[in-house]
Amino acid sequence: MRWWPRSLAGQLTLLIGLALFTAQAINFALLLRERRQYALAQIAGPAATRFIDAIERPQRLEPGRGRVRLVADNPIPSGRPRELGVEASLRGALADAGVGVRRIATGLRPIRPGNPLLRRMDRDKAERMLRVADELVIAVERPGGGWLVQRMPWVRGDPGLVWRLAGQTAVLFVVVLLPVLWAVRRIARPLRDLTRAAEDFSPGNGGAAVAVRGPDDVARLIAAFNALRLRVTAMLDEKDRMLGAIGHDLRTPLAALRVRIESVEDEADRARMADTIAEMNRTLDDILSLARLGRPSEALIEVDVAALVDAVVEDFRDLGAPVEFVEAERLPLRLRPSLIRRAVRNLIENAVKYGREATVSVAAGAKIVAIRVADRGPGIPEERLGDVFEAFTRLETSRNRETGGIGLGLALARAIVREAKGDVTLANRPEGGLVATITLPR
Repeated sequence: MRWWPRSLAGQLTLLIGLALFTAQAINFALLLRERRQYALAQIAGPAATRFIDAIERPQRLEPGRGRVRLVADNPIPSGRPRELGVEASLRGALADAGVGVRRIATGLRPIRPGNPLLRRMDRDKAERMLRVADELVIAVERPGGGWLVQRMPWVRGDPGLVWRLAGQTAVLFVVVLLPVLWAVRRIARPLRDLTRAAEDFSPGNGGAAVAVRGPDDVARLIAAFNALRLRVTAMLDEKDRMLGAIGHDLRTPLAALRVRIESVEDEADRARMADTIAEMNRTLDDILSLARLGRPSEALIEVDVAALVDAVVEDFRDLGAPVEFVEAERLPLRLRPSLIRRAVRNLIENAVKYGREATVSVAAGAKIVAIRVADRGPGIPEERLGDVFEAFTRLETSRNRETGGIGLGLALARAIVREAKGDVTLANRPEGGLVATITLPR
């Protein structure tokens, strides 16, 4: 529903406005109904009295003269607008009086200047009747024959009533909606501040406390959020201190082992031990990086994405890895370069390990920058493309670290990029191989 407002203030104001409009519409309908019933009573009552008198005292009738006239045939032509309500009310009044009649007919026609009805009114009333009334002709067929006829003014409607009701509705809307709008805005403003603070809250940026204001319930909600923010921040700080201690405690014995293996005489055993210790250090770095993500110590700076990716590719070339970079124009972005470099490096490592070689390119769109790492490997089954981003997930089940790693590279890369408001996706290439794409907002 596009017309439905999304804000609390707009929804409450619209609902109250619709309720007031509905109430006024019902009130208007009831008022019109009462006015019509009153008009019917004003017409049917006097008309019935005169008809009863004429029927019971026919000797007082003079053909062609008086308020009630006697004519031989029905004086109302067919096709003239009728007032069925007057007919029903008049029949009921005559029946209550015990007077039987055969047929009752009504007809409306415009009042013209010089109409005898206007002679019995003062000038102002007569002019008003010319504007808003018609002449109502009422004919009653007597049981013994002949028709009794009366002519009375019939007001078509009161145009001033509509304007009066519209004015009353406008005043009601102003009197009710303005205080409601003020009260709703008083509630909605602190709720907007709270929503903005909740959206901006992140592990690395606790933000300032939200001002406690508004009605009691809203103020208590804001105070509870401020307390929760402090507790979460304290827990994250404690987690960082714990991870730092764990990292220190684990690196110390690893360093001692690295020193002790120098005394191993067998060169092959010494090399394997050194590789194992190096792999343990890399695993520890990945685990700590993944756990600390969201509270980076590195500041946002403007860097050239193309140059950053080229530097990562150059590092792989120096190690003799088959990695190619497609030259791209300068693309400045505000990001944390060390983290993005880590994410790109993880994708290239996977491409080289599983796809034999990697081709890296950078493309700029209107709103995003895409970093693509393509390989020529076997690809990944379509149903497993989302699974490989889970931590410690490996498609290669031999548990050999030379062929399968520990399953943290893609998880860490996606976590880094999502912290930068971007994303990482995988897709199989039609010509074979896999392409990993990092998208970053410009």
